[in-house]
Amino acid sequence: MPDQEHNGEQLLLGIDLGSTRTAVVSNLGYQNIIHSVVGYPKDIIALKMVGQPQVFGDEALEKKSALTLYYPLREGAVLRDGKQDYDSAFELLRHVIELATQGQSGPAGGIIGISSRTSSAGKEYLTRIAAKLLSPSLVIADPFLVGYHLNQLDNCLIIDIGAGTVDICVLKGAAPAARDQVNLLKAGDYIDQQLYELISQRHPEVQLSRDLARRIKERHAFVGQVEDPVIVRLRVGGKPKEYDLTSEMKMACESIVPDIIERLTILLQSMDPEDLDTTLQNIYLTGGGARIRHLEAMVADSLRDYGRVRVSSIDDPEYAGARGALRLAASLGPGQWPQLG
Repeated sequence: MPDQEHNGEQLLLGIDLGSTRTAVVSNLGYQNIIHSVVGYPKDIIALKMVGQPQVFGDEALEKKSALTLYYPLREGAVLRDGKQDYDSAFELLRHVIELATQGQSGPAGGIIGISSRTSSAGKEYLTRIAAKLLSPSLVIADPFLVGYHLNQLDNCLIIDIGAGTVDICVLKGAAPAARDQVNLLKAGDYIDQQLYELISQRHPEVQLSRDLARRIKERHAFVGQVEDPVIVRLRVGGKPKEYDLTSEMKMACESIVPDIIERLTILLQSMDPEDLDTTLQNIYLTGGGARIRHLEAMVADSLRDYGRVRVSSIDDPEYAGARGALRLAASLGPGQWPQLG
């Protein structure tokens, strides 16, 4: 890996700290996504087997039988359990920064994107721990960073469909005010639960878990009409068998759409009518939910009474917030970080 001093520039990071996955990019070309989970050995035997006091991401999920798992940013919250013994938010953030800065000397700077649903206390806490790990550092609502990545900061509407929340934000040329943002708890995790329940009700004999339902969703998610049926191999009594899950997938994915449309229309009705025509042409889907097939068309069709509407899914949506954070960090001069904060 190259030295941190690259053409005289400080190593900078853009981090999208999500409830299920965290994306990190750097100005030296590093990029990575890990699951936002920290695992702690359940006892001394588990510690000997795992070989370390904390395990992160995919490794934590693979060794979950030996670990107590913490998702420190579930549903946009931070440290929901005040009695927990571990500072999992700090340790997760430290881990992803260490991965990105391995072999570098001197402090890295960076901007961290978080759900706009994160409470004031949660944002303040993340700001404090970011200051311990990055210099300089900022913590900013993720939809604004997605707009910065797109170079669309005025008359633009971002729909960020994550695992724990859907964040909807209108951008008007500045950091969004509270009235320009809404948050919904029916998001990716909700779809997983709906899919799990629908499959279990129709096929009670199937061996199924929430994690398996999530993986099926990530591969086959769609709304509206699908070109090919959703055929999935599941196990019954340990033996594989193919099932047609097209109707279950459609119902589960479409379960979050009515709430999104309802809140979208409330935001649109509160906007200056002179800005509506432009805003309706700049609606973007991001987050993992942006990969749900045909969702752009369904959202656009639901808003047809407002006039001409264009809804687009962002390329590589999982990295959009992190890349916007890095772009903003690279554009700030030394004296501008505290001003933006």
